[in-house]
Amino acid sequence: MPKLKNKPPKYAKLKQYAVAYLNGKTHYLGLYGSEASRVAYARFIAENRVNPLFAPLKEEGISVTVNELAAAFLDHAKATLAKPNYEHHRTAIGDFLLKLYGDATPTDQFKPSCLKLVRQDMIESKRLCRNGINDYIRRIVRIFSWGVEEELVDPNTALALKAVKSLPEGYPDTFDYEPREPVPDEVIRRTLPFMPPTLAALVKLQRLTGCRPSEISNMRVGQIDKTTDPDLWMYRLPQHKTEKKTKRKKVIPLGKPEQEILAPFLIDKDSEAAVFSLRQSAEERNIEKRANRKTKISPAQEAREAAKVAKPSNVAEFYNKDSYRQAVEYAINEGNKTLPGNEKIPHWTPYQIRHTAATAMEMEENFEASMILLDHEKPTITARYTTQARLKKMKELARNRQNPFEDSSETPEENPAE
Repeated sequence: MPKLKNKPPKYAKLKQYAVAYLNGKTHYLGLYGSEASRVAYARFIAENRVNPLFAPLKEEGISVTVNELAAAFLDHAKATLAKPNYEHHRTAIGDFLLKLYGDATPTDQFKPSCLKLVRQDMIESKRLCRNGINDYIRRIVRIFSWGVEEELVDPNTALALKAVKSLPEGYPDTFDYEPREPVPDEVIRRTLPFMPPTLAALVKLQRLTGCRPSEISNMRVGQIDKTTDPDLWMYRLPQHKTEKKTKRKKVIPLGKPEQEILAPFLIDKDSEAAVFSLRQSAEERNIEKRANRKTKISPAQEAREAAKVAKPSNVAEFYNKDSYRQAVEYAINEGNKTLPGNEKIPHWTPYQIRHTAATAMEMEENFEASMILLDHEKPTITARYTTQARLKKMKELARNRQNPFEDSSETPEENPAE
């Protein structure tokens, strides 16, 4: 990624004048050493710090390039956006926008046709689904809108880019992922025996709480508050996906079932330690493999095992979204090696567990309870997680439905007088 030069220009002397050199231009500040020149220099540095591109280029009538705009925005995004959001912008810029327009293309020459060309490159790459492409294109447009705010981009340029419509469903050469379905509890139960204890506990706790995979896998011992409520533990997340929108910290109450799962993993651990350690889970799996070993271990293998114990493990302490998913997939594959064909475990991922929890909550309680469990602000978002609950309720209604057009007239009673 291109980087802007953050080093400010020096207060310099040219004959009897104070000057500052920037982008090949000499800026005169007044008589060298005078108070007025010092004030002018401080103002010049402040203006340049706030907007390092626009001030000198505007004076020359030169348009900021797409390359420079991208670099300035990434500096801004890294300082202000959450890491996942920043990474998405970084991918949209580095892998697509600058791939085609990373040269000296001025921003005022970046037309809707240019944006469509970037979009077509996304389509042909087959890396992104249709919704992903639309999202990345919106991010690129947002970069130019930010440039308008910072006076780096002509407002007409950003306005023209906003006219590019999103790709509709079924657009040629695009694809959509199937909607994510909940994984049945019975499938989870069948997978648990093939998981090490730490991973199994992680899966169980996610199912009970309905957390996102990242929220549950990043849990630290010190984030479990046992003092606030006599009956509940509180899992206080340091930050979460929607914190900037909701302006509140996320807290997940943990009842007795969750506490029973958690308790063994909190013993003798530092407050910053992972509750569910990937390193511990890997060791549990290795112990199981050694216990199930059918052939005698060789001296060379014993030496390698001893060397592993002697040096620190290179396995990460915390699960992440990838290692968590891969661990579940590994357990499924291990189980299917031994299970007969009619008992094979279907593929599932940790992301489906959140859908399972939401669906079960709506069936047991109601839609509002499901929305509270998922900590959603809008019901339209929760509805994406509970489609199966609605389908089950529709099936139940269909089973009990009566036909209003069915002839329900009763047979006339016989006249007792006859």
